[in-house]
Amino acid sequence: LLLLCHAEEAAVIVSGLRNTDVFVGESATFTCELSHPGVRNVQWWLDGTPLHNNLVTEISEQDGRIHTLTLNDVACHDSGTVTFRAGSLISSAKLLVKGISLLA
Repeated sequence: LLLLCHAEEAAVIVSGLRNTDVFVGESATFTCELSHPGVRNVQWWLDGTPLHNNLVTEISEQDGRIHTLTLNDVACHDSGTVTFRAGSLISSAKLLVKGISLLA
């Protein structure tokens, strides 16, 4: 009977976001892996602004555990802090978009 009353173990972040440096015009991809699927209220943010799936911002989920954000054709002003939230879990990383030097 005790086994039937066992509460489901809370999800944890298995692999968090990593700082990413890219050049202007490239794509930046961030991935966060959770211990198990079914976590609700998943949201991506860039410097406090919620991100939504569109042509520039690709948000995907695999097996309910692996959450991926791809920012396409980034510009210098996209540099900032990317944050992944899933319920009470949070992972953040820095995005640095580097300009291309014309002095090469």
